[in-house]
Amino acid sequence: MNDNRYIYMFTIAMTSVVAIVLGLMYFGLSPIHSRNEAVFNKRAILASLGNNLPKPVADMSDEDVQNIFNDNMTTYVVKSDGEVIEGAKIESVDMAKERKKPEGDRQFPLYVYNNGSEDFYILSVRGNGLWDEIWGNIALESDLSTIAGTSFDHKGETPGLGAEIKDNPKFAAQFNGKQIYDYNGTYTSVIVKKGGVDNPTYEVDAISGATVTSVGVSEMLNRGIRYYLPYLEKIKAENESDSQPVGLLLN
Repeated sequence: MNDNRYIYMFTIAMTSVVAIVLGLMYFGLSPIHSRNEAVFNKRAILASLGNNLPKPVADMSDEDVQNIFNDNMTTYVVKSDGEVIEGAKIESVDMAKERKKPEGDRQFPLYVYNNGSEDFYILSVRGNGLWDEIWGNIALESDLSTIAGTSFDHKGETPGLGAEIKDNPKFAAQFNGKQIYDYNGTYTSVIVKKGGVDNPTYEVDAISGATVTSVGVSEMLNRGIRYYLPYLEKIKAENESDSQPVGLLLN
């Protein structure tokens, strides 16, 4: 009986010690984990800018990434009606959670990168692939129509097939220079097309053998960019107003 009591006491004591140690490790390492996760996300955002950065993201240190965000990046949180939410922190926007809200209540992160001569607008999009969620960042040039670059990621797409949206840089490179409006100025997004591209202005080749993921990327882009259109149209209108000659403004 006494032997059993000692065993129980020893087990309880060891369990308590292990729980305390694990708890201390969790709370001690949590700030480091959060910081590393933040830098990882910032790298993905910068990756969408491609050659418009001082050097490739892969060659940047964590400090380089942080410095670009501190010195060259302005962030906003916008609603689907185009209004900027004053005082909102972009770090608090979780796109996975936003998808579960009614569309009118959703918030969207917007990053504006300035390379010293031009602004680039980076939009975050999220959708569904074959097995789970996919997401990406779409950088637009200052004309708000031309795609400067993209970066994609996924939660569980098949390696060598759907996972190519992240693993194959040639897929993302296809989007560079594509237009999100057609010749008539109608929003089209960019179409990931199976069987070859008919209109190179706003179509890219689908991933061979990954039809569902390719369709998911098309849908994600169409819907995800559309949420930003009211904001983009406001910026376009402001830019056009600012660019008018003084004489026209006075008339």
